Amino acid sequence: MRSTLLVVALLAITASTAAAQKSRWTQIGTTSSGNPVYVDLKTVKRTSDRVDATIRVVFVKPVETPKGVWMSSRITGTFDCTARKLANKESVYFGDKAEKKVVERKVNKIPGYSVVLGGSLGAIALDHLCRSK
Repeated sequence: MRSTLLVVALLAITASTAAAQKSRWTQIGTTSSGNPVYVDLKTVKRTSDRVDATIRVVFVKPVETPKGVWMSSRITGTFDCTARKLANKESVYFGDKAEKKVVERKVNKIPGYSVVLGGSLGAIALDHLCRSK
């Protein structure tokens, strides 16, 4: 009886861990172009009026570029809630749905803050991250 309960408990833990891995990305909105925007909640770090986070956008219509097709992208940045600005530290653009094929990667060694455009990935993320303080 105890071994059966132990096996059931282990299966439940394994299933919940697998579900947690699948749900790494939480949808937080949609850009003005209709692209869904997600946040990786494990990366959200708050310090006073700033929030560091990794954000992901999936392009409903893949973007053609000279370097290849972008199907999705991730940015890692710092969001300034008071100034309503974003300092983009890194951008990665993926050419496949599984996000294994990196088409382009940009790392800003000295990221500067810039204003976010309404309806953009940055604006959606800023609104969500700064609202849920």
